[in-house]
Amino acid sequence: MAYIPKSKSDKWGTPTDLYNKLNQEFNFNYDPCPIDWKEDDENGLLKEWGNSVFCNPPYSNVKLWIKKASEEHNKGGKLIVMLLNVITDTIAFHEYIYNKPDIEIRFIKGRLKFINQKHPEIKTPNVKASMLVIFKKKNII
Repeated sequence: MAYIPKSKSDKWGTPTDLYNKLNQEFNFNYDPCPIDWKEDDENGLLKEWGNSVFCNPPYSNVKLWIKKASEEHNKGGKLIVMLLNVITDTIAFHEYIYNKPDIEIRFIKGRLKFINQKHPEIKTPNVKASMLVIFKKKNII
């Protein structure tokens, strides 16, 4: 079994070309955990989210972010796109994502190269495959 060292930071930026392509498709108006968040900033887990959301959550506690996305989505009328590692054996994946009729999963070909917040010129490949989890807008009656 190979040892994969843990990152010392949760602040890894979404590749610009991927974000721009998604933003063109979904027209995002909110990001609950932007790359420049600080520990003392308002916590995106505690705030109301926008109607078209992009979320590349801190992977150290991704379950809380998936749960929050599900809660916000269940309020109706919200579209949420999450960029996640492909880890399909977790309770969070099965409880909040898998086999839900209004959720689309898109697997990303190849390994993404994330942007290092402190050194944007450095692109660091993810050690895992990535997927987009799209909580589609629900019709509100």
